[in-house]
Amino acid sequence: MLFVLRLRYTATEEDAAPFVAGHVAFLERHHRTGTFLLSGQTVPTSDGGVILAHGPDLAAMERLTAEDPFVANGAAAYTITAVTPGRAHPALTEALTRPGD
Repeated sequence: MLFVLRLRYTATEEDAAPFVAGHVAFLERHHRTGTFLLSGQTVPTSDGGVILAHGPDLAAMERLTAEDPFVANGAAAYTITAVTPGRAHPALTEALTRPGD
């Protein structure tokens, strides 16, 4: 399944700052495994960020996002939205149709 993970700060950016390195490591780990297809900060950055992710189900995404150091330390929370793609650019087709997801 495909998911949009919307990260919103529950604290100030300054309060979240000590957890940035851990959050970046979290992102890099899940990009390496192919779970995260895209991630980035919102504009303005004070709103948080967005991740496009692959996963087997909502429960798996809830467990995964709970591991984010921002969330584990109370600095942010995720809203998770499952998406069934109806149309996609051909360049995205392979990434969106991984076996086993």
